[in-house]
Amino acid sequence: MVEVVVSRLGLDSGSNSFVVILQEKGGDRILPIWIGRAEAESIAAHLDGVVRERPMTHDLVRSLIVSLGGDLQRVHVTRVEDGTFFAEMHLLRDDVTHVVDARPSDSIAIAVRLDAPIFAAEELLAEYEAPIREPGESQTEPEADSGPDLSASSREAHMRGAEQLKRYLEQLRPEDFGKFTL
Repeated sequence: MVEVVVSRLGLDSGSNSFVVILQEKGGDRILPIWIGRAEAESIAAHLDGVVRERPMTHDLVRSLIVSLGGDLQRVHVTRVEDGTFFAEMHLLRDDVTHVVDARPSDSIAIAVRLDAPIFAAEELLAEYEAPIREPGESQTEPEADSGPDLSASSREAHMRGAEQLKRYLEQLRPEDFGKFTL
């Protein structure tokens, strides 16, 4: 497992889905995970310091963990199957560790509220590692596929989409990311 941090949130215009970008702590590798609007807004609201009058779901889960004497030790993004990411929340209570299956988006939203570290499986980060270029090699990327390959497995399609998103995100400037409206 490799420790990662929430690098940024964005909107994938191709799929009109929100994406949380996890980046290797102290490194360059990234892991984009497509998430729902509610989870994206929840993560963004917390990172932007938005205080709500009443607790939202991830705030409620945070309160439950703390009220019951628990401690979120870490979140693990463990694998991807058929384009779906899986995560585990490692909770400690009364010297017993409880591993809870959870969606990465919810796990991340709760982890940022509890200042818990987030880890990703090495093989997930390796898949998104930027290619090493030889001196003099063109910096331009090849043209993206004109359409989906219907014979490709959903994992291959997901990876192709992730690579296209990565190329797109690498070209963005910080000011290209707008604030989420709540």
